[in-house]
Amino acid sequence: MSTFAMSEILPEVVGFLGSGLLPMFIGGEWGPSAEGRRFPTRDPGTGDLLAEVAEGGLIDVDRAVRAASIAFRDSGWAVMPASERRGILYRLAELVDSHAAALAQIESLDVGKPVRQAAGFDVPNVAQTLRYYADLAANTPLRQPIAADRCEAYTSRTPYGVCAFVLPWNFPLMLLGWAFGPALAAGNTVVLKPAEDTPLTSLYFCHLAHQAGVPPGVVNVVPGYGETAGAALAAHPGIQHMGFTGSPEVGRKIAAASGANLVPVKLELGGKGAAVVFDDVDVAATAGALVSAVTLNAGQVCCTATRWLVQESILDEFIDRARHAFTGLSIGHGLDPHTDMGPLVSRRQMERVLGYIARGREEGARVLLEGGPDTVPETPKGFYVKPCMLMGMPDNVCAREEIFGPVAYVMPFRTERQAIALVNQSPYGLANSVWSSDIDRARRVAESMIAGNSWINAHNVFRHGIPYAGCKLSGLGGGVLGPDTLLDYLRPQSIVRPL
Repeated sequence: MSTFAMSEILPEVVGFLGSGLLPMFIGGEWGPSAEGRRFPTRDPGTGDLLAEVAEGGLIDVDRAVRAASIAFRDSGWAVMPASERRGILYRLAELVDSHAAALAQIESLDVGKPVRQAAGFDVPNVAQTLRYYADLAANTPLRQPIAADRCEAYTSRTPYGVCAFVLPWNFPLMLLGWAFGPALAAGNTVVLKPAEDTPLTSLYFCHLAHQAGVPPGVVNVVPGYGETAGAALAAHPGIQHMGFTGSPEVGRKIAAASGANLVPVKLELGGKGAAVVFDDVDVAATAGALVSAVTLNAGQVCCTATRWLVQESILDEFIDRARHAFTGLSIGHGLDPHTDMGPLVSRRQMERVLGYIARGREEGARVLLEGGPDTVPETPKGFYVKPCMLMGMPDNVCAREEIFGPVAYVMPFRTERQAIALVNQSPYGLANSVWSSDIDRARRVAESMIAGNSWINAHNVFRHGIPYAGCKLSGLGGGVLGPDTLLDYLRPQSIVRPL
């Protein structure tokens, strides 16, 4: 375990991480992998070992899917009234709240993000998601009349069965909530393959699910690598619904595996978000807000604003204000309460980000703020990268591809039409924002940008009840957080009686 963290973390967390091999959770029981394999998970702030985790494979995935299938058939979870499931999910949400400090520290240690971010947003969001979908399910009629000639007809909705999820490392706990919340509230059972870099909060969550009274087999977590456990789960013939969050490259493989089994799939993929900044904004406030957006979770956010389109008349002032905001950030270990931006999740990710910065410069980007590796004196072996700000042409690699780090790419524009064209030339379509005091113009531009989400005078806005989804390379199969997401996990069936 990290020597830096030892003096900082709660006894509850020390006990969890220091319990030896962290097993997988299948059918309500903890156990090692069938082949006895394990893998390390490390503190990104120090590079030190946090824990060793059971590494799942084909046999373990099959066990988990079978356990979830049996639980769907026999545990009563699928057929109990939604109001009863609501009671259990509310108890689970209360346990998330009561263990929030421990969850936030585990998430911070595993991902590297500042603990105050995990405590202030990630963990509370999980409890809110569980309550939101528990309430929605309890108040959603499962029968909907159909107007049909000479027939009594209606649509009946029932849970699919086993829902599988492969989730990424940037928001492992929050995205678990976004996946499990609607799937469980609808009456499905779930199997999760968490990211190998960040499996810890998913396993800790299983302890809370057990305490809340979730029946054995309803929740299953199999840690492992994507090419083995993840691929086995996506291709398993026993699942009825697939969800994946991650890169478009892996998303295509997940979609192909799901298509082979004719299983519905929900994909939330990458992004290359744009922020269009007009010359009637408060320049200092807008620059500060976008710096906060691009450094949230060290830039490892798929929907964040990494392309900054700034109207020419305020370009110089905006760059100066943004540079000042960047240099005022405190970079450090996630458990340091003064940290504004923590490390990247792994050495591999750090090298990826540094490689993009180098390529962007080679392709002619002008450096507005030098990025590069950073060293935190207390934790010199951590995976730290200083924020970087570049400016150049829209065909530069840093303007086109998702970097997943604290790198902003500035492009000037003159007219509204030019700005919209620059935004929409991206193959991604997840989230963009427009910044202007002219609300009519802001709405017009927001509606013209091709994406699942357009925000006005803000970025990274997530509210329960507002659908969040992507288009183009950013995803398909329906979004998350909205009321329609619950219906995505309920299979429609027509019931007809001729008259």
